Amino acid sequence: MKASRHVVLVHGAWHGGWCFSWLQQELDRRGIPSYAIDLPGHGASLQPLGDLGTDIEAVQQFLQVLADRGISDPVLVGHSYGGAVISQAATGGPSVSALVYLAAFALEAGESVMSALGTFPHHDVALGSAIQMGDDGTSVLDASVAQTALYGSCGQEAINAAISRLTPQPMATMIQPLLHSALGDIPSTYVICSQDQAVHPVHQEIMARRCTDSITLDTDHSPFLSMVNETADIIERHAFRS
Repeated sequence: MKASRHVVLVHGAWHGGWCFSWLQQELDRRGIPSYAIDLPGHGASLQPLGDLGTDIEAVQQFLQVLADRGISDPVLVGHSYGGAVISQAATGGPSVSALVYLAAFALEAGESVMSALGTFPHHDVALGSAIQMGDDGTSVLDASVAQTALYGSCGQEAINAAISRLTPQPMATMIQPLLHSALGDIPSTYVICSQDQAVHPVHQEIMARRCTDSITLDTDHSPFLSMVNETADIIERHAFRS
């Protein structure tokens, strides 16, 4: 059997590597080794919450650890805000074979999450009313609204498990621009989620045109929970690509 590339999974805002557990089980079943990173201050990370720069650095450091172990050319997968992170993390360090954006921010150099949204046609999403700002520069999500915004196609068991694990998100991560972007330099696939209530599908379609190719899934913002097999199919194409 042909050896698979390793896959590095980068979560979005308010989440942690835990969100990919069901997807990782399916990737394991297919013989695809994967790692789900906890960005600083999220999931099981003992580091303090940071900003876009520290999140990018965390992924680049992990890629270097893999390279030092002889693991080369991994597939880098980003969900939502994680797309901004992987766009720059794939530059200036160990080589990455492909980028996969799951309803994610496929950003170009000079763009931030908020500046990109400001250039796109205006579309309201449920996530906007779920965000609750704190005095410390972080935000949390209203659990009742987050269910619709993030997990509308998921089973209740998965929703309950996810909601209980959400953590604060530094809002600086949304306004800081990328210094560099690998878009256009590395093969990339954009996964458009047509029922998304967090990143509007029209905005996803705009960013998908920046990528090598795109695939549409009829699901919510969390395809790694709601369409596990289909998401694994997309990643598998890159993991076993010659």
